[in-house]
Amino acid sequence: MDYETVSAEDFGKSLRGIGLNLLVRDVRVTAAFLERVFEMGVHRLSEDFAILTYGEEVFQLHSDATYGANPVLGLLPETPPRGAGIEIRLYDTDPEAAVARAEAAGAMILQAPTDKPHGLREAYILCDNGYAWVPSRPLA
Repeated sequence: MDYETVSAEDFGKSLRGIGLNLLVRDVRVTAAFLERVFEMGVHRLSEDFAILTYGEEVFQLHSDATYGANPVLGLLPETPPRGAGIEIRLYDTDPEAAVARAEAAGAMILQAPTDKPHGLREAYILCDNGYAWVPSRPLA
């Protein structure tokens, strides 16, 4: 599918399984962060919306303004962090490389790369919207 030219209707009809849509204060800033730190693909970037790809996975960013009539908007906290309680796990991202890029981007590192008993080496990186991004890879 060409994410740059697909219509909203066709894109919506193509979605299957479980979906991720993040409400963010600034779509362009968040998309640039995810592209830089986690090497995600960014498509259809605008002030209000972006399609992001991570490997074969696809998800969306929407600006707060696009959710004016959506009941979720009323659940956002008045002050950050808005994403508290969610971990977005990126199982195909080297945690050391992601942390280095995140530090260069000025992001908050909640946990440096650490070997975990569940068989993964992972780190926790907080974006400016308060979402915890967890790059990880299997332990050798």
